[in-house]
Amino acid sequence: MSDRIGRSGHNSCRSLIGKIPRSVAGQVFVLQAALVVVLVVCAVFALVLQSERDTGTEARRRSIAVAQTFAHSPGVVQALHSPAPSKVLQPLTEAGRKTAGVDFIVVMDTKGIRYTHPIPSKIGKRFVGKIEPSLAGKVYTESVHGPLGHEVQATVPIYDSHGKVTALVSAGLKVKNVTNEVDRQLPIILGAGAAALVASTSGTALVGRRLRRQTHSLAPDEMTRMYEHHDTVLHSVREGVLIVGGSGRLLLANDEARRLLELPPEAEGRNVRELSGLDPEMMELLVTGREATDEVHFAGGRLLAVNQRPTDRAGGPRGTVVTLRDSTELQAVSGRAEVTRERLELLYDAGLGIGTTLDVVRTADELAQLAVPRFADFVTVDVADAVLHGEEPAPTATDMRRVAVGGIRDDHPLYEKGRLIDFLPSTPQARGFDAGRSELVTDLSTSTGWQAQDPERTRQILDFGIHTLISAPIKARGVVLGMANFWRSKREPFDQEELSLAEELVARAAVSIDNARRYTREHALAVTLQRSLLPRALPEQSALDVGYRYLPAQSGVSGDWFDVIPLPGSRVALAVGDVVGHGLHAAATMGRLRTAVHNFSTLDLPPDELLSHLDDLVGRIDQDEACPETAGEIVGATCLYAIYDPVTRRCVMARAGHLAPALVHPDGSVTFPDVPAGPPLGLGGMPFRTAELDLPEGSQLVLYTDGLIEDRTRDLDVGMELLRGALAGHPDRTPEESCRAVLDELLPERPGDDVALLIARTRALPAENVADWDVPRDPAAVSGMRGAVSEKLEEWGLAELGFGMELVLSELITNAIRYASEPIHVRLIRDRTLICEVADGSSTSPHLRYAATTDEGGRGLFLVSQMTERWGTRYTPQGKVIWAEVALPEIPEFPAG
Repeated sequence: MSDRIGRSGHNSCRSLIGKIPRSVAGQVFVLQAALVVVLVVCAVFALVLQSERDTGTEARRRSIAVAQTFAHSPGVVQALHSPAPSKVLQPLTEAGRKTAGVDFIVVMDTKGIRYTHPIPSKIGKRFVGKIEPSLAGKVYTESVHGPLGHEVQATVPIYDSHGKVTALVSAGLKVKNVTNEVDRQLPIILGAGAAALVASTSGTALVGRRLRRQTHSLAPDEMTRMYEHHDTVLHSVREGVLIVGGSGRLLLANDEARRLLELPPEAEGRNVRELSGLDPEMMELLVTGREATDEVHFAGGRLLAVNQRPTDRAGGPRGTVVTLRDSTELQAVSGRAEVTRERLELLYDAGLGIGTTLDVVRTADELAQLAVPRFADFVTVDVADAVLHGEEPAPTATDMRRVAVGGIRDDHPLYEKGRLIDFLPSTPQARGFDAGRSELVTDLSTSTGWQAQDPERTRQILDFGIHTLISAPIKARGVVLGMANFWRSKREPFDQEELSLAEELVARAAVSIDNARRYTREHALAVTLQRSLLPRALPEQSALDVGYRYLPAQSGVSGDWFDVIPLPGSRVALAVGDVVGHGLHAAATMGRLRTAVHNFSTLDLPPDELLSHLDDLVGRIDQDEACPETAGEIVGATCLYAIYDPVTRRCVMARAGHLAPALVHPDGSVTFPDVPAGPPLGLGGMPFRTAELDLPEGSQLVLYTDGLIEDRTRDLDVGMELLRGALAGHPDRTPEESCRAVLDELLPERPGDDVALLIARTRALPAENVADWDVPRDPAAVSGMRGAVSEKLEEWGLAELGFGMELVLSELITNAIRYASEPIHVRLIRDRTLICEVADGSSTSPHLRYAATTDEGGRGLFLVSQMTERWGTRYTPQGKVIWAEVALPEIPEFPAG
């Protein structure tokens, strides 16, 4: 029986031991994990007890504080001595209970009879709890089963003014609510305990993992078997393995390493420097211990691929491990693979680096820069001269322009960049251009057709060392645009495989060059259209000295425009505007707006009214062009319109979404007038406002579009200050000189947007060239005005115009007296023409008509139209002005104003 019990115990122990991890690392981990679990559980239990104790203490502290606060509250003693204490105290205790967060506040007399209670039916009944300690003046806390259930309460005395206990107050909480506080804290405590358990277990796992890594979790028999296998593999693989210590001593060499390096049997344990049979480069690599990856070394007539890595990365002993692989047979294959890889990289880079801009010359330069020196020693690119202008190329290789030259040296004898070349039909370039196929010349010295092009030049090329050529056509969409020539001087001649590579390179560039050609053509058409829509020459006028510039953007034309429009009365209108967008549509829209401004200006409208009509026109353009293809596209435009009068030196202007003009004063200072900003054209619904400026003679008014000052690299304010700096300090500079200085200062070499710039220097009409009179509304005044006008014309030397001007004035003044209202004013202006103006206070405009033979009147305006060059009506805030112009017999010379 005892033996059976012993065997049973022995078997149980063996079963238990079998479940315990065999490795030391596993056993340590289990012990540490169990210890951590016990510590965390104990900590959580202690925290729960501590939380319960703290919560109970907090409940008693709060009850005492609330009871004492209420006992010492003002008015409580007076309420106790009132006829109805409960009526006064009950609301106070309920409000205090809710505010203080307790379950009850009970006020009682010295016999324990309640004055207040949360349950009104309990008022007047005896308080549940001991009151004797509180009657003795003490603060007493206890736990009782009261009307609300199990309660924790504190009772304190209420003293009257003589220090005598006159009543008691008790405050407290239900134990259930106190327990709820603990319950609410319990998840936090358990969560913190769980987090601590996870963190501790993780740390224990990391420690165990490191211990397992150091012992490999192996038992002694397993470690023995592992080393036996390691030794078998080490000496059986067909790859040499060396282990060199930190001092340069050879610690291990397997059989393959001994064979490849021809090491002696006693090599292990000796310093590497003592192994005389090693190649010097191999010995240097082993001694230095530097890292190496697939380095090829020569040893014993073999090409060895060598890899070397340090052994101390994972905390092991200092040294290196070296692997050797015989790569003699693979070297030829890897060489071809390397060449293929380089060609693929070249094609990939060509896809990224060629055609970054829509410029033929730039694209050709990118092709030359990419191919030198990775593919060729020199590269030249020739395109048909027509391609540079966006036109279709000629069918033969004549008129070829060299647009790109690149090479490893700059002193080569090849044709220079920019040269116009006519290739002979016998040359590879001409044959390739005509047939659309690449030409390979492996030996230029024997190519008589190539040498016939320029014998002297070809001799210099051969003497320079250039010996082979690939000439590939730049072909896109079935059209040959030019030829790309690849030359070699120092490397092996091109072969058929490299011919295919050259064709692939050129094919990638050809599409970009063709796109650039088409873009050049479209850009030229758009620029031509836009320039045809802009003024080709400024009209003659005496009010302003004008200089202007228009620069189209390099990336595409836009809708910038300007205008100088003579108006009646020697006045001049200045306009500048910008249509949003680029391309032909923007240019065409600009032409429509410019024509509209001309048409509206003939009506002699004020700037604000003209912009209102222009705003309506743009709105109608949006409606007329609305279609599914252009859904969401709205014509946006800005405009600034100004009218300058040289007689009064007053300028009236308004703007619609446009930038404010700059004003250069005669003293050289620059300001930006405060012109009210209106909305851009086409939005509608908002009126435009005008600004009036008195401009001294010699002032310069600068109108411009946003392309002048706005740029992606600077803010608008910076551009405005740059414009101010370019204009300031030069009051005597002509408008042309100012235009040149502003563009040099503000614009980059290749502006990204169109630029329109208009600079006008003001002139003033001399006072002796203007005469005006006020006319009374009396028909008898007409004869007096004829005499006054005749005298003024004789004074100006224009007596021969007296008869016609008297007739015109008589008709106009008579109409004003008969049909209009006062005041009536006559003004005579001698400028490039003789201008007569009759102003009155009526807004009714006269109309020209043909009078019947039986009509007694109606021929006055007809006579006016026959005797004058032009006549018309313009409206003013005071009424209207009827004007007429008579050509001078000879244009007199007047001093510039």
